[in-house]
Amino acid sequence: MAAGHDPGMSSTPSARPRPVPLPRTWGVRPRDVVALVVANGIFIVLMWVRHGGLQDLSSLAGVLTGLGQLAALAGTYLALVGLVLMGRSPWLDEAFGMDRLAWAHRWLGFATVWLIGGHLALTVTGYALGDGQGIISELATLVLTYPFVLWGLVGFLLFVMLGITSVRASRRRLSYESWYFLHLYGYLAVALAFLHQLFAGADFIHDQLAAIYWISLYVLAAALVLVFRVGQPLVTSTRHRLRVSAVVPEAPGVVSIYLAGRDLDRLPVRSGQYFVVRFLTRDGWWRGHPFSLSSAPNGSWLRITVKALGDDSTRLQRMPIGTAVFVEGPYGILTGARRSRRKVTLIAGGIGIAPLRALMESLAARPGELTLLYRVRQESDIVFRRELDLLAAHRGAAVHYLLGRRTADPSASPIGRGAIGRLVPDIAEQDVYVCGPADMMRVVEDSLGELGVPAGQVHAERFAY
Repeated sequence: MAAGHDPGMSSTPSARPRPVPLPRTWGVRPRDVVALVVANGIFIVLMWVRHGGLQDLSSLAGVLTGLGQLAALAGTYLALVGLVLMGRSPWLDEAFGMDRLAWAHRWLGFATVWLIGGHLALTVTGYALGDGQGIISELATLVLTYPFVLWGLVGFLLFVMLGITSVRASRRRLSYESWYFLHLYGYLAVALAFLHQLFAGADFIHDQLAAIYWISLYVLAAALVLVFRVGQPLVTSTRHRLRVSAVVPEAPGVVSIYLAGRDLDRLPVRSGQYFVVRFLTRDGWWRGHPFSLSSAPNGSWLRITVKALGDDSTRLQRMPIGTAVFVEGPYGILTGARRSRRKVTLIAGGIGIAPLRALMESLAARPGELTLLYRVRQESDIVFRRELDLLAAHRGAAVHYLLGRRTADPSASPIGRGAIGRLVPDIAEQDVYVCGPADMMRVVEDSLGELGVPAGQVHAERFAY
């Protein structure tokens, strides 16, 4: 173990990890959130109708201008919804999980770009027809003479930049740090959209009710972001004063980082959850990375496990002992709270073993009720081999290490339908937790569907490792 390892801090699993407080459950249902979003959208359209949105449809110019207004309202509303979805609100995390929230945020972002782009094109064309001049000339007039139209244009260009960098081809070429830094401009884009709407939007100029309603939406969105992305992490990090206490090699290119702190027995967290972790070094304080707990919470220390996948994750493996740590979270729904069946199978790939190793330690199960399938390319890639074998002995669990190179044929994969069905014949009657590389997870989820496992019994979250 690395120098600085606290006395008594052992990675040896226990049969019964010491419990810590569990995060609060909110009981929010996904359909209720969707209904609220849709109802607000309908109300916004009705307010547009109320202050005369349908009155000037006698000409093509009026129709285009009206459609431009609707596109602006819809685009701005979706931008606010997307902001709230990734605002780390605990009830949204509980209802959907960050994986699904990130998916919705991404597609709402693309819709926002198209709608605001449509607003620009429709409005400029409608005004040009009404004024009897060319589109380029009309655009120049609007930008140079109308209040805050230039600000709105800058906000739109920022949204376009965010959309381009969110396309998969662009995303693969950007480091996580670069992508994250660029997406902070989303807050500026929303702020510029608000100023444009405040001084040029028909809702604010002609309808006091609509103005109050929209201002309330902006204030609420800003408050949620400030509370859960700024306030809650500040409170947690100040209260518990986390620091690096040890860096321990686990496998080639893989280390575990132990975090010690104050009153960790009062930190509500479940096995399977993750924190967004910032190590407060001179060049690393602004970089936040999601890392799952790789050991069940025990009230004394936390453990995350990092694989060297790039420059930044390699840097983390050399983190000095005593480094202060800032955390956001905990987040994630890959927990025992989702369990609905007596028997459980955990399916891990690569470093995706981290949250499932913690679950294997903490899930309530009798001998024979817990199975782990662990997919790696070769035996030297197995992380936590000794711990997993000890856990299997302690808990009467079955552990299967599935070795072999990746294959393009899912039926021949060591983690494909045939292998899963052979190793766990009654898998359709079990809860299944899945974590690993995206390609592996797709193969596993398809295989589970073919084996008859209901979707509600499959628990997977790509943000969890």
